[in-house]
Amino acid sequence: MDSIQALILGLVQGLTEYLPVSSSGHLEIGKVILGEGAEAGGLTFDIIVHVATVLSTLVILNKEIAWLFKGIFKPLAPADGNLSLYRRLNDEQRYTLNILISMIPVGVVGLCFKDKIEALYADNILPVVGCCLLVTAALLAMTHFYKAQEKETISPLHAFIIGIAQAVAVLPGLSRSGSTIGTGLLLGNNRQSLAQFSFLMVIPPILGEALLDLKHIVSPSAEYLAEHGIEQPIETMPLIVGFIAAFISGCIACKWMIALVKRCKLIYFAIYCAIAGSVALYFSL
Repeated sequence: MDSIQALILGLVQGLTEYLPVSSSGHLEIGKVILGEGAEAGGLTFDIIVHVATVLSTLVILNKEIAWLFKGIFKPLAPADGNLSLYRRLNDEQRYTLNILISMIPVGVVGLCFKDKIEALYADNILPVVGCCLLVTAALLAMTHFYKAQEKETISPLHAFIIGIAQAVAVLPGLSRSGSTIGTGLLLGNNRQSLAQFSFLMVIPPILGEALLDLKHIVSPSAEYLAEHGIEQPIETMPLIVGFIAAFISGCIACKWMIALVKRCKLIYFAIYCAIAGSVALYFSL
């Protein structure tokens, strides 16, 4: 992979991470279009650009993250026979608990099915990407036509269901933001708070995966390279270029997506995903 390919793929990752069109699916399509060299980065490049977009979330939502940290360590409300432990938590502690609850499904998938998911990336991936993009299109279209009464706060149960949507969205082509926001809207959650929650809930899983794979990123073994179909480690410069491109474009897309969810224009992304999925399936034949 050269720096130009890394730049293009970094921009693709950053712009599509927060838009409901599947960043992983577009990365794979981009690699096919750019040719053999673009696929040389493998999972190492994918992890680096995903971390970059997570860091862009920290920048754009820094006030919300600071609010959470300030409230986590506040004392609970006084014990009262009529109050459950959950009700004794303040808003920040409930929000943090919901994020932790949402992480359970993706944690189970990561521990139990990581090898099987990674195997998808080693085979002909375009048919999977195409089908999952069509599923994303259907989900986004449903949110456009189904108008539920909006709830002000996300409940623990809804956080868990949204977490299941995030876990399923590890499949390439199934948009993570599209799945979580779409599921939340169908459950009747507030649009603005849902977009923010969707972007915050992805931070721990991606950073956790990056930490687990840090050893392989810094000094990949021959076994790791062979297992992931990488002939040689990716050079440092393409990684840096891809990281910067994904970070800057991620900052732009994050702000844009929050505004779009407020205005409920997701139907246009449904149409785009349907077209992109159909194209991916056509070229996989």
